[in-house]
Amino acid sequence: MDTPKAGCSGAASELANTNAKTSVTRTDELSPVDWNGPDDPENPLNWTAFKKWLAITVIAYITFVTSYGSTIFAPGVPALLQEFGVTNTSLASFVVSIYILGFCVGPLFLAPFSELYGRIPIIHLSNVLFLIFSIACAVSTNFGMFIFFRLMQGVSACPPLTLGGGMISDLMVPTERGKALSIWAMGPLLGPVVGPVIGGYMNETIGWRWTFWFTAIMTGVSALASAAVLRETYAPILLERKAARFRKQTGNPSYKSRFDKNLSPGHLFKQAIIRPTKMLVLSPIVLVLAMHMSIIYSYLYFLFTTFTFVFEDRYGFSSGEVGLAYLGLGVGFIVGQFGVGYSSDLYVKKKLKKSGVMKPEYRLPPLVLSAFLIPVGLFWYGWTTEKQVHWIVPIVGTIFIGIGTMCAFLPIQIYLIDTFGIYAASALATNTVVRSLFGAVLPLAGPPLFKRLGLGWGNSLLAFIALSLSPAAFFLLKYGEYIRTHPKFQVKL
Repeated sequence: MDTPKAGCSGAASELANTNAKTSVTRTDELSPVDWNGPDDPENPLNWTAFKKWLAITVIAYITFVTSYGSTIFAPGVPALLQEFGVTNTSLASFVVSIYILGFCVGPLFLAPFSELYGRIPIIHLSNVLFLIFSIACAVSTNFGMFIFFRLMQGVSACPPLTLGGGMISDLMVPTERGKALSIWAMGPLLGPVVGPVIGGYMNETIGWRWTFWFTAIMTGVSALASAAVLRETYAPILLERKAARFRKQTGNPSYKSRFDKNLSPGHLFKQAIIRPTKMLVLSPIVLVLAMHMSIIYSYLYFLFTTFTFVFEDRYGFSSGEVGLAYLGLGVGFIVGQFGVGYSSDLYVKKKLKKSGVMKPEYRLPPLVLSAFLIPVGLFWYGWTTEKQVHWIVPIVGTIFIGIGTMCAFLPIQIYLIDTFGIYAASALATNTVVRSLFGAVLPLAGPPLFKRLGLGWGNSLLAFIALSLSPAAFFLLKYGEYIRTHPKFQVKL
């Protein structure tokens, strides 16, 4: 049983002081409640390896389910449009991308709520709502109803994307985060690749509605696993609960969490809600990384929303076979995931051993590789589909796009976690919102772009834009630390 202690210190210092200029200062010096030393088992950083990895595996599974929900329906789009009598072909991309539009709304509210009330209640709520809206999509009787529930399905899907990285920040010290994040990242990137493979054969055999029933079943598994396994990981919430126990045990109201700012609930709520926007507007690093990832993410959804038509029209794939076209990206994601995740931690340990100082910028070198792999993949895919070279060749080209995407996604995610510490969820929410907006809107230009320029020059245009952004990677490597630490660019959170 806990006994009240004041001024304890320990492993939580790693959480709050990971080279972040966003550390929380103590505002109430009366009996600040902290962990009971560096080995306190209540501190998530000190949980057993099994307990940590079990939690990460469950949140990775939940993220996988909500992410494949974005594309599992893609091969069934033509069947849905035909059933509801929709003839506008531009809506084919819209019914897929509107799900991603939901990611632009949810994180702005749910990430701040998680920093006020904890990660796990938000995850449980997400599971329930995602289950409800998946069923609602399955039973929709007209196009308008389907679009509304599809949007709400996307809104309810976003918490695992936003909070997964925050939970890894809670559970893992910096030198272990790359490996952990690489496991979790299978969800947001591999999920949209696996979705069409499953959905293609479902649409062909039992109809497009079953893609949503299947998603609902998988979400039920998520809800049960969450209830059985997940426990709160966010240090400020855990320490506030501990302080509340002490206040109840002793009758002394002076016991406060070391994270307590002595502010009213209303003021804390206001701070939490505006925090992601402040990060985006006032932190150049957050803005640059968000824009960089947004371009790459939108390219993925260019591919996700056009694969069906490209491989059905040019290569004669059935709606079941067309899902296989996504596997090239999947192979690239897996290669990049483990390559970047493990090498990133090794590189950080090497630099830390040499300099004795942990810098978030140690995570950024793979961005340079990404700047060249993605254009190569786009040129390869575009011109081989334009010339109708054997279908395996363009799919091989997308492997480079998959590796390049991971070389950007993982470093950016870990960088934000390492930089913003206890506010990692808000930083990741900002990145999620911006990239999702691009991912939802820009792919709508895909069909008219490829109709006007063809697949060769259309994808070449995307590749040239990607190449023009490559200097950003070198700029961040050289000047990232200066911008991050300069007083002019510090954001009061």
